[in-house]
Amino acid sequence: MTIPRSKRRRRNESCLKGQLLVAMPLMSDRRFARSVIYMCAHSDDGAMGLIINHRAEHISFPDLLERLGIIPHGAEDGISNDILERQVHVGGPVETGRGFVLHTSDYHSSESTLPIDREVSLTASIEILKAMASGEGPNHAMLALGYAGWSAGQLESEIQANGWLHCPPDIDLLFDPDLEAKYARALAKIGVDPSHLVSDAGHA
Repeated sequence: MTIPRSKRRRRNESCLKGQLLVAMPLMSDRRFARSVIYMCAHSDDGAMGLIINHRAEHISFPDLLERLGIIPHGAEDGISNDILERQVHVGGPVETGRGFVLHTSDYHSSESTLPIDREVSLTASIEILKAMASGEGPNHAMLALGYAGWSAGQLESEIQANGWLHCPPDIDLLFDPDLEAKYARALAKIGVDPSHLVSDAGHA
């Protein structure tokens, strides 16, 4: 069946893949309070994204590399400051033991990289972590443990209930190490002052 052009346009416009979700201030789910989520997939079957502004407090990037056997125990003196300072993020409450790397598209693995748009890709393999540890990874990347997931129609319902705003991302915001500033910066992209938001605001 051929979908009429007008209906195709509406469907494409509603797709949030490659967009940012921004939690409303009165978000009732504490796991998503003041969260900014980069949407990796969105279709009629559901949606998946990574929180980009929540830090994993109990593990560092070198610790993770050590646990995975990528660097030897106690090897901090031999690795770059970039690796030492890199953060591990809480990507969401689903599959929290699984790692995902959101990164610029200058890195690509034919077997494990999913391009999201022209600038951003997602890779979930140990190879990209090895590349990052050796200084051969992408120019910009963030590692997240777990992800945020929605079943069919669930995200749309949450947006209609004024749980989320949405806006286009930019590379600087996406990979900025200043996680605390991301929420206000994302709202500013929509032209919203957080202090002026109320629970019945409409979505962007």
